[in-house]
Amino acid sequence: MKIIIIGAGQVGATLAENLASEDNDITVIDTDLNRLRELQDRLDIQTVEGNGAHPDVLNQAGCNDADMLIAVSNQDETNMVACQVAHTLFKTPTKIGRVRSSAYSHYPELFSDQALPMDVRISPEKEVTKHLSRLIRYPGALQVMEFAEGKVQLVVVKAEKGGPLIDQPISFLKEHMPSIQTRIAAIYRDGKSISPDGNTHIHANDEVFFLTAQRDVLDVMSELRPLDTPYRRIIIAGGGNIGERLAQSLEKEYRVKIIERDPERCRYLSETLDNTIVLNGDASKQELLLEENIESTDVFCALTNNDEANIMSSMLAKVLGVRTVMTIINNPAYVDIVQEGMIDIAISPQQTTISSLLSYIRRGDVVNVHSMRKGAAEALEAVAHGDYRSSKVVGRSIANLNLPEGATIGAIVREDDLIVATSELVIQAEDHVIIFVTNKKQIPAVEQLFQVGLTFF
Repeated sequence: MKIIIIGAGQVGATLAENLASEDNDITVIDTDLNRLRELQDRLDIQTVEGNGAHPDVLNQAGCNDADMLIAVSNQDETNMVACQVAHTLFKTPTKIGRVRSSAYSHYPELFSDQALPMDVRISPEKEVTKHLSRLIRYPGALQVMEFAEGKVQLVVVKAEKGGPLIDQPISFLKEHMPSIQTRIAAIYRDGKSISPDGNTHIHANDEVFFLTAQRDVLDVMSELRPLDTPYRRIIIAGGGNIGERLAQSLEKEYRVKIIERDPERCRYLSETLDNTIVLNGDASKQELLLEENIESTDVFCALTNNDEANIMSSMLAKVLGVRTVMTIINNPAYVDIVQEGMIDIAISPQQTTISSLLSYIRRGDVVNVHSMRKGAAEALEAVAHGDYRSSKVVGRSIANLNLPEGATIGAIVREDDLIVATSELVIQAEDHVIIFVTNKKQIPAVEQLFQVGLTFF
């Protein structure tokens, strides 16, 4: 595909890196020449210096024959106008834009073809909030991803001693929980991928990826590690867009406090939120954390725009006795370093945002994509269409599919039923197929499997 990306910030740069590795024709537009040079030194892409909303700049970038425009600059208005120009002057088929301000979200009619044409709106703040909310609802999970409109969850946990499945073969899980549909899709041991089968033994410290219905997540987790007690008390450091959204999503079920330095923002939050305590102060001050009983707090979420401030306040909270620390870190170089130390879960907004973008970029009817392990692996939800003649998957058993190496079908969702994949399972039209791909280079081969031949039409 020929894709134009507007914005060479963290999201744009990470997206360009992901897509350039898949043989797409990528052009990045930004006003910062130094950022563009840095990208061009690392990646096989084209760059154009200028304002991505200007027609002459889009024309220079080749918008007249582009398949897709992705506007992810830091300015909502630039992104919206760029989509308008691409639609009106260049008839670009697909336009995706980042809109961060919640002020626009109340007026969806703004983004129709008659106003500011945008096929897909993405909000990093919204995606990160959903990610954090799922982690808080499943204590002990490292990542929780949804498929089939939330009916199915792909959960990542670190196996720990005390779980019944530790040092047992995976087949033991079916014997122990015969009524629960679940599938272990992948295991990472010492950073290396293992393709599991029924004879594979789970070891302590393995990173285990399992699929199951939403209602059964905690039951399966309990087989891999002792269950943590549910979270109740949450402290959020940073009352920006993400902090506000997270408090709104949690305050009905949890006891939530926000610590925010800006008095004006505190006043706004106190008027907007219903059941959240808003504190004006600095989350890196020991006295304030002790006053707020940090030692009896279950989760400390550091959500400011400053990586260093997030890291330092998180480390202090951990030293003072908070149970779990979740920290937003924008600089990818920091993520691995801090997650090996005191910080329990480091969250990259770029990777979270890219997951929501990839489902619109993948070929075939791919309705959901989750990027994992810094983009090296993906989990996809693809819908099977056609019949035995026009489709490479419909009417065929999983054993007879030409799946590329490193790709595993974990389960299918048929209407409202989750069916765990077995070699004999035959895929039917309109099944939602959940595929785990450990080698991202095999994504095009997976996409081709779910593309329908001409006989279908």
